[in-house]
Parts: sequence; C-alpha cells; structure tokens
Amino acid sequence: MTIGVNNVSKISSTPGRIYSESSLLADIKSLLKGLVLVANVLPVLTGFWLATHFAGVSFVDHFNTFILTIIGSTLTVAGALMLNNWYEVDLDREMLRTKQRPTVTGHFSLQAVLFTGVASSTIGIVLLMLTTMEAALYAFLGWFTYVVLYTFWSKRRFTLNTVIGSVSGAFTPLIGWAAIEPAYHIVPISLFLILFFWQIPHTFAIAIRRYKEYKAAGVPMLPVVAGIEMTKRQAVIYITCLLPLPLLLSSLGTIFIIIASILNVVWIVIGVRGFFLKDDIKWANMNFYYSLIYLVVLLFTMMVVTYPGAS
Repeated sequence: MTIGVNNVSKISSTPGRIYSESSLLADIKSLLKGLVLVANVLPVLTGFWLATHFAGVSFVDHFNTFILTIIGSTLTVAGALMLNNWYEVDLDREMLRTKQRPTVTGHFSLQAVLFTGVASSTIGIVLLMLTTMEAALYAFLGWFTYVVLYTFWSKRRFTLNTVIGSVSGAFTPLIGWAAIEPAYHIVPISLFLILFFWQIPHTFAIAIRRYKEYKAAGVPMLPVVAGIEMTKRQAVIYITCLLPLPLLLSSLGTIFIIIASILNVVWIVIGVRGFFLKDDIKWANMNFYYSLIYLVVLLFTMMVVTYPGAS
C-alpha cells in the first residue's frame, strides 16, 4: 500500500513523533477495521467447513480451494472496507473513534486508499472465481450492497442503512458454502438469516454507544432519528427473530440447538433489561460485547459439532 504524507522510515523533526513500523501496522488495522474484517471472514470459514460436512467430502482434499476462498473473501471484504473509509473521510473527521484513521491523519493518501480498495476487491473476486462462479457472485453481491447501497447511497440518508448493511454481511457464509457446492440448502440459508438478524442489534448497540458522535456528524442512525428507547425496542425485536432459527439447523444435532437456544435466550434477557436500566451506554456496551461473544461461540459450535467423530 502506498503511504501518503509520511514515510515509514522518515523521522519527524518534532521529538517523540516517529512514524514507526508499529504505527504503520496500527494504521493498516484501522483502515481495514480489524475486528470487522475478522467478523466477516469467520462466517466464510464456517460456511466452507459445513459445506464439506454436508457434501460428504474431505476438508483436507479441498484445502487448496479453502485457501483461495479465504484469501479471496478477505481481499474482497478488505477492499470494501477501504472504499468505505475513502468515501467517509469527512464523517470520520467528525467522530472521536475514527479521527485516527490514516485517511483522516493523512498517513495514507486518499488516492492510494481508493486504488488499493478497488484493486483488493477485484483481485479477491477473481480469486473466488477460481473456486466457483457462485461463490464469486455472493462476494460481489455482498461487496455491492456494502459499498454502493450502504456506503454511497443509504448511510447518510436513511435509518434503513442498518438493514442494508446487515444484508451485505449476511452473504459471507454463502461464499464459503458455494465454494464447495450450490448454496440452495437450508443450512447456508439459515446462516444468512442468522447473520442478518444478528448484525442489526449489534449495529444498534454501536449507534447508541456513539450516539453523540453520529448526531454531530449528521448520520441518521436509528437512535439519532427515533430515540434510544425506540432503538432498544427494535433491538429486542430483531434479537427475538433469532430464537426459532436454530430449529432450522436440526441437522447439526441436539447439542447445537441447545447451545444456540441458550445464547438466544440470554441475549433476549440482556435486551429486555434495557427497558429497566437507566444507563443507556452501559446497556449498549453489554449488547455490543455479548453480540461478539454470541457470534464467535455460535459459529465455532457449528464447526465443533460437525467435526469428524464429534458425534
């Protein structure tokens, strides 16, 4: 990646201000929204793993396809996130949590970020085409939804932006599954629904945590437009929508259904608690961190219960 104003080896004349290797890594992590990138690639892994299980094929025998799938999906997601940062640099200047992104500080030039984002997206989708065209199609649909429909069109205009963004993230397990076989199966479809409904209350939690920043930047997130109480109610509705979905995955076994149901019930309890808790930020933090735990535990449970010999 081309560095903009600063150079890795260049030491500023101001004492203590050094653009070091660690600063470069921190900038790259910020540009790629590290946690977001991981949260999008993990479902790809899960989808691929489950596809090998239900297709009755060996994961090891398809390891080359797995590598292409992971690298391709990672580059596609990374490209989308870079384009998001490139386009939203004016908003990032207004928000405390994004003021240190390299597009704002000038460590990376906007031209370099734009070029790298387009190149990463293109290379990622081409690599996925080497697995199956269906996998590449789902990657493109997710990319298009996030970059064009979410970033360019809806985020600054409608509270619907949260739903649109959730659709883009829901394509990720389909990418992994389709690299092995067509995703016209109840398992990847259920994964799509889980990722969709999961992401909305997760994003609502972020919007409440950063309420003042979104309001100052003029981003029409639901708590800014309709209020925090309405957002809490909407969050509980979407969390409740997750409750019956484990039943669609009965093929994963009773243990999975029990664990998934417990995860859902606990999240509903946390959600309902928001109606009685006066500290909205505390409630939003609880929801945010639990949503991350929920996703990781759920996806890894799917892989564990389908591990050869687990039953």
